[in-house]
Amino acid sequence: MQDLAPPAAPATPPAAPAKQRGHRPARWVRTRLRAAPWTALLNAVLVFTVVLLSTGLPRGVDRGEDAALRDFLRDRGIDATSLVTHAELRPDDTAARLDAVAERLTAAADGEFRVSASGPVYGVRTAQPRTLTDPQLSRPDGPDPRLRLRYLARLAEHATLTEGRWPAASPADRPLQIVVSQDTAEKLDIRVGDVLSPEPLPRLPPSPGTEVVGTFRVRDEADPYWTDVSCLDRPCLRIPDTFEWKRWWEATGLTSGDDLPRLLTWADGGQLYWRLPVDPDSLRADRLPQAERELASHLTGPTAARLAAETGRPDLRTFSSLPELFALATARRDAAAPLAALGPAGLAGVVVVVLCLAAALAADRRGPELLLLQARGGSRRGVLRWLLGEGATLVLPGAALGTLLALLLLPTPRWGPALLAGTAATAFALLAFPARALLLLSPRAGARRGARSRGARRVVGELALLAVTAAAVVEVRRRGAAPPGAGIDPLLVAAPLLIALGTGLLLARLQPPLLGALARAVGRRRGTVGFLGLAGAARGTGGRPRPAVLPALALLLAVTTAGFGADVTAAVDAGRTRESALATGGDVMVSAPKGFGLASAFTEAAGRLPGVRAATAVTLLTDAAVLRPGQRHLTISLLVVDPAAYAEISRSVGRGAFDPAQLAAPDGPAWPDGRDIPVPALYSRGLVEQLGGRAGAERIYLTSTGELRAQYAGTVDATPALRDSTHPFIVLPAGPAGARLPELRDHGHWFAVGDIDETAVRRLLHDQPVHPLLADTARLTGVPVVGPRPEDIPDGYLLTASDALTAALADDPLQRAALRVFRATTAGAGVFALIAALLTLLRAAPDRAAALARLRTMGLRPRQGLALILVEALPQTLLAAAGGVLASLAAVALLGPALDLSALIGTRVPPGLPLHPAAVLAPALALTALVTAGVLAEALLTGRRQVTTDLRVGDAP
Repeated sequence: MQDLAPPAAPATPPAAPAKQRGHRPARWVRTRLRAAPWTALLNAVLVFTVVLLSTGLPRGVDRGEDAALRDFLRDRGIDATSLVTHAELRPDDTAARLDAVAERLTAAADGEFRVSASGPVYGVRTAQPRTLTDPQLSRPDGPDPRLRLRYLARLAEHATLTEGRWPAASPADRPLQIVVSQDTAEKLDIRVGDVLSPEPLPRLPPSPGTEVVGTFRVRDEADPYWTDVSCLDRPCLRIPDTFEWKRWWEATGLTSGDDLPRLLTWADGGQLYWRLPVDPDSLRADRLPQAERELASHLTGPTAARLAAETGRPDLRTFSSLPELFALATARRDAAAPLAALGPAGLAGVVVVVLCLAAALAADRRGPELLLLQARGGSRRGVLRWLLGEGATLVLPGAALGTLLALLLLPTPRWGPALLAGTAATAFALLAFPARALLLLSPRAGARRGARSRGARRVVGELALLAVTAAAVVEVRRRGAAPPGAGIDPLLVAAPLLIALGTGLLLARLQPPLLGALARAVGRRRGTVGFLGLAGAARGTGGRPRPAVLPALALLLAVTTAGFGADVTAAVDAGRTRESALATGGDVMVSAPKGFGLASAFTEAAGRLPGVRAATAVTLLTDAAVLRPGQRHLTISLLVVDPAAYAEISRSVGRGAFDPAQLAAPDGPAWPDGRDIPVPALYSRGLVEQLGGRAGAERIYLTSTGELRAQYAGTVDATPALRDSTHPFIVLPAGPAGARLPELRDHGHWFAVGDIDETAVRRLLHDQPVHPLLADTARLTGVPVVGPRPEDIPDGYLLTASDALTAALADDPLQRAALRVFRATTAGAGVFALIAALLTLLRAAPDRAAALARLRTMGLRPRQGLALILVEALPQTLLAAAGGVLASLAAVALLGPALDLSALIGTRVPPGLPLHPAAVLAPALALTALVTAGVLAEALLTGRRQVTTDLRVGDAP
């Protein structure tokens, strides 16, 4: 130990013998590593794993958020994710000027977001279509067809000419040259060379006609180039909003870029437009605020003013739906952030506990060595310097390898959080053991006074932690979660961990007396295994006065984090299922377009499908009114249903349940004296309030069908067929209502609950009779009303299944990424909790093995030795798991009212986190089983040792 306290060297040291000149004392680090090579290797592996997780988690979360943002924007379509710039068409505009503006606009969008590789789409569109008077054109119901002219840049790159030629510039006294799609030419009976004459516009000189010089077909209908061009690849059959059903064709023709000024006279004005599709891959979730500011500059800020000045167009205006999408994406990210952060926070807590446990066990093992070094003259600073050098040799290579591997496996442009987390983990792993050794080497003023001071410090620390936990819970309950845009709420993420820590402290106080009382109770019975095991569990191992707290705390943190997150996940799943059922009005809903109905054959056959528990056809009228003499009429919605089936549907959905006997009434058209028999009806609560609380027999007026009288039979708050329960409504029974007004038997909706096969309903709907008007429209447009597959349903009909809506709500990349991170970190926390338990067991293994050897000399059988190990080791694990379950339930109960799951569910729901005990117990049981399996494996290995291995004459236990 001369290198620890070297003696003072003489002024002129004597010359050493030649044989000893090459001798050097062994280095500290090399000596220590050779003394315990496997321990050093395990420490290096532990540090490598911790740093790999610490560096990789932020990058994994960042990659998940970026992918979720990009998928979210792609799902919204190219129209919603584009910048659309408008300007008025001027007489001096040319195609070259449009190209120049497009280049400037594209160059300006080269910061936080870029234009998609498909490039900008721009051109000119006229304000209104013109009516064509040519007699040879097709007219389905009499009205003349209409033509809209446009100019699209780079048309030849996206379309194929099928006949004729592309349009070119034409003299002022000649018609405008245009091309139309091949399908448009066939449907409207247009031929190449035809000159189409528009109807004159009032107060304007006669406009030139249009000459069709060619036809084309679209190369790829999915090409973003054709996204916002209506009635181009095929004509549109327009249907008026009136009941005349006089349809007409509307088509689009494309002109040359050299004829732009002539569009002013043809269509009385035009509009230039440039659509710049934003590339979602150029956006990053962490830089979304910067992208929002840059986008605002393009819309109404400095960039917009600069572009208007550079292009010489003061009327240049840019519009986009991206600000709303960015705000929605930010809200979704903030909503998923607590779930995404809860798992890593719990894993970090467990890792810290494991590192502290490893440092404490190392200090226990090497305590005598360090005290001896200090007694032989080594200073605390010198010992700590040697320990830091020893730790750096183990920690730094493993940390560097873990950081490098995380950076290579999870590439992302965001480096800061990952490197910060990796550096923090490395520093903690490096300083944990030296810090524990510093406490060990600190001078103590008397063992009695030191014990009292340590006990007092422990009580103060525990009370302070409990006070902080109570303050955090009260603050979260008082103010709720952080508002949208504020990012991760650290208090909301830390509160469950604080509750777990408080529960761990209480468990540490309660565990010794509980186990001691249980040991005394077991000691009164025959057999010594239970008593010895429980007594050892209550006493602790390794000479400690009480059981180790850190292993139980690791498992308790893991169980609490997993249980709280599992309850959030279960609440989100249950909320989606409920909201889907409310939106559907049951499990399956079918509705016909306005003015059409569902065939009775379909409703009867669908009601007999396997799995249907209750089904009813519904007549829904939204233009009914309640008439009272001398009072203003009240507009209501009227529902005509089968009472028994609809009551079952209402009960299943949990919306507007009622007793079907309330709608029971005798059938019959009228009393003998001619007066109508009132139909029993359920009134909405809002309607009763509007009627002044005096609901009775009311006159119900139905547009174009007549009147009937409804007799008040009860009140309901809501009804499955109407999502908006604030609008007043009345529910009538189908039998009596149809007897009074036969028109009420024409059902337009069908609702059902049960385990229903959506495909079977689609097949029935595919085979139902189609209205003649729909069939005629399909014949004219060439678009079939019903597709060729049995699953296709007629155009305009709607089939909604709650399972499909639930799957659509769950199909959120951001939520899936957050859930993956949570599950991975929960599994990691369980593994580290197992490591903590095994470290404790390995530390106590020599003492336990020696005790077993002595007991075997007194007649203890091997099976009893294994049982003794399990009885001594498992109570702490089971108590920690139970404490974790209680902490999870307490966290849900205390923090649940502050959580709003709307963004996670995908629709607006009331705030609050319901309690799902089964969801909390599942991860707790899984983690407990994992740790118990590790304890059992270690016990089996310990129990197989021979007596002579651990019991020798003169050996200390």
